[in-house]
Amino acid sequence: RFFFFFSCATKHSSVQRSTADAQPTQCSSARVFLFFFTTRGPKHSCRLTDLQQGFPSLCPSQGPLQDPDSDVYAQFFMSHCCYDAIPTSSKLVIFDTTLQVKKAFFALVANGVRAAPLWDNKLQCFVGMLTITDFINILHRYYRSPMVQIYELEEHKIETWREVYVQYSHNSLISITPDSSLFEAIYSLLKNKIHRLPIIDPESGNVLHILTHKRILKFLHIFGSMIPKPQFLQKRIEEVKIGTFKTVATVRETETVYDALSIFVERRVSALPVVNEQGKVVALYSRFDVINLAAQKNYNNLNMTMQEAIQSRSCCIEGVLKCYPHETLETIIDRIAEAEVHRLVLVDTEDVVRGIVSLSDLLQALVLTPAGVEALFS
Repeated sequence: RFFFFFSCATKHSSVQRSTADAQPTQCSSARVFLFFFTTRGPKHSCRLTDLQQGFPSLCPSQGPLQDPDSDVYAQFFMSHCCYDAIPTSSKLVIFDTTLQVKKAFFALVANGVRAAPLWDNKLQCFVGMLTITDFINILHRYYRSPMVQIYELEEHKIETWREVYVQYSHNSLISITPDSSLFEAIYSLLKNKIHRLPIIDPESGNVLHILTHKRILKFLHIFGSMIPKPQFLQKRIEEVKIGTFKTVATVRETETVYDALSIFVERRVSALPVVNEQGKVVALYSRFDVINLAAQKNYNNLNMTMQEAIQSRSCCIEGVLKCYPHETLETIIDRIAEAEVHRLVLVDTEDVVRGIVSLSDLLQALVLTPAGVEALFS
């Protein structure tokens, strides 16, 4: 286990952390953030008995995938624990709650991560997560005009923002243990409508990894050859109806970035197809694009049009990853896994938006529904 410690303050306590018995770092600094490069520890075994207790009504459901082998993925994830999905080595960023919000978001951008666990030095425990959603909520709540500085972003500490935000949202830390099954992890992600699930060692209190939908699908994609390929993978997406097809959230390229933020907040979606006057998709604007406003220091100009925002993106994105109603479920899963994206835009032959197929939709339909568990729409 390798780690780095950074402090913006002039004084802080020493950091003591051993490979054999690692404990959450205790810091007295007023502005601290920690970086860990972690390696996997001893093997964990999956708690299938706890899983069965947590989901006593597991039984085949009348979902869109009615085949004899429709529960093959549910069984696969029940038999593997969260520890199995942890990479051999990975980077983890942890923020102290006394760090300034602005510096925290800059640190997310600089390290290419989308979320970080929050350590409360007073309570000596992890208390939540700082994510791109927080950045969006801050901008949406406090933005006034390009001429007015967002004081709350420039000066507030993370703990100050949490005091404000917790009044309007349940923001306690949702986590999972390394020996919990991946089935439980999928249920927790979808049930709580979150995209980041910390895996915390109950003995040491350490965060081992941040589990995501994408990591779970990649795990399946890597080891999927070990299980029989279910017949329903050859069904067309228009046949199984997996995804969002009604009232699809989109944003016009003439609308502003602030308009897009409003849709993110009100509709709780993770990405917006950007459409032209004919309704054809020309780009995809995701929550991750919003954090790039911090990197470019454009968060004071949310009146720019979507067209301008897309053109100013620091990374070059070629087109939009799309899928079509006639394509098979297997084709769509492979495309998402290989491109390492969170969703595909479903379009017709004219490139008009007809729906969104997300990782959440796929995990609900492929894993939970066949087991008789509903999380996404409950």
